[in-house]
Amino acid sequence: MAVELNAFDVFEIAEKIERNGAKFYLKAAELFDDFNICSLFQELAGWELRHEQVFAKMRKQLSELSRELRTFKPEDKLLPDVQAMASLAVFGIKLDPSEEFSGKQSKSDIIKIAIEKEKDSIVYYTGLKDFVPDRAGKDKIDDIIKEEMHHVRILNQSLKQRQHLENKSAGDFNP
Repeated sequence: MAVELNAFDVFEIAEKIERNGAKFYLKAAELFDDFNICSLFQELAGWELRHEQVFAKMRKQLSELSRELRTFKPEDKLLPDVQAMASLAVFGIKLDPSEEFSGKQSKSDIIKIAIEKEKDSIVYYTGLKDFVPDRAGKDKIDDIIKEEMHHVRILNQSLKQRQHLENKSAGDFNP
């Protein structure tokens, strides 16, 4: 029997991922004294928390629309474990998803890690869409993906600015 998740389950997973994404970005903000980079990571953390609220609202709306979209038939033998699915995600469900910070990474390194996590989130949500039948709100998963793509664009822009400043500073040094 194939495992099917519904949009309700996917939004529950997304809420956990977004909560942990916020923890990740708040920890990243603590690593640097640079106001601009701290502000960027704090802003991303805020967006992750707002996304969690958006996904919770979407899940609530779905549950109000139809009980069928959020429940499985009693004869289903293999129910998906939402916790296990979330643990496979990029930010996962670990208590502290920022444990990978060594304290030795540069600002650009941290931004690159964040970009990869956001890209991985897009891949994760895209893969989850395959588990969600059309009748269960599959199209709503695209909203999640669009939000994560927006994060990638902002982080890429910040990385380019950071690299430009680093190159400019290196070019100013004339021994």
